[in-house]
Amino acid sequence: MLDTLGTALSEASGFTVEFEQRRTYEEVTGLLLQGAVDAAWLCGFPFLQHQDAFSLLAVPVWHGQPLYQSYLIVGASDTATTLDDLKGAAHAFSDPDSNSGYLMTVTDLVRAGETPTDFFSRSIFTYGHRNVVRAVAAGLVRSGSVDGYVWEVLATEEPDLTRRTKVIAKSEWVGFPPFCARKERMSEPRIRAFQKALLTLVEQRTGKQALDLLQLDGMALGEPDLYAGIAARMRELEALR
Repeated sequence: MLDTLGTALSEASGFTVEFEQRRTYEEVTGLLLQGAVDAAWLCGFPFLQHQDAFSLLAVPVWHGQPLYQSYLIVGASDTATTLDDLKGAAHAFSDPDSNSGYLMTVTDLVRAGETPTDFFSRSIFTYGHRNVVRAVAAGLVRSGSVDGYVWEVLATEEPDLTRRTKVIAKSEWVGFPPFCARKERMSEPRIRAFQKALLTLVEQRTGKQALDLLQLDGMALGEPDLYAGIAARMRELEALR
């Protein structure tokens, strides 16, 4: 998927686009803050954490909207139907800087007067949404917090995996993980060319192939207000601290 996307962006921008992958959002965010990369595909949570330093380049459009949800999943045969039913069980989060894989569930607990430490018997970070699904499917944990877009893509690409899980709760719709760059670099020709390449992917043959592989409709310009729901939950988490 990323190879095709890189080819499409290289063709459209006029320069070679290479992807640097890291294990955690903290590492990816650090690369962008340090100027080690020109842009990054982040989550809305780290974008807002560094909104003074980052600007939006483009936001993926999925099922006609630049939005997605967090899913709470359990094993396929589990009897749980709500988060409350999972008290005392083991839970998998994706990343401490993930909106869908951490923030949503934690703030749901905060609203109920709970904390992850007190509510779950133990919690782990898998550092990957697919890894959350795998942990739940294998019975390593009872439940997990996962990116709804990723779960839906896996449901078509790896149905044998997702059918061993089920979704018992979905969050409100919030801004899809965006592509970002440093604010002071937004006027640079290289960054502007990359942004244009993102926004016109759907118009290119290779770009359309990349979007199809990613199961996305295209890319759109985004405004920070798109992430207001995530920002509100961040304030709730901060109040807890």
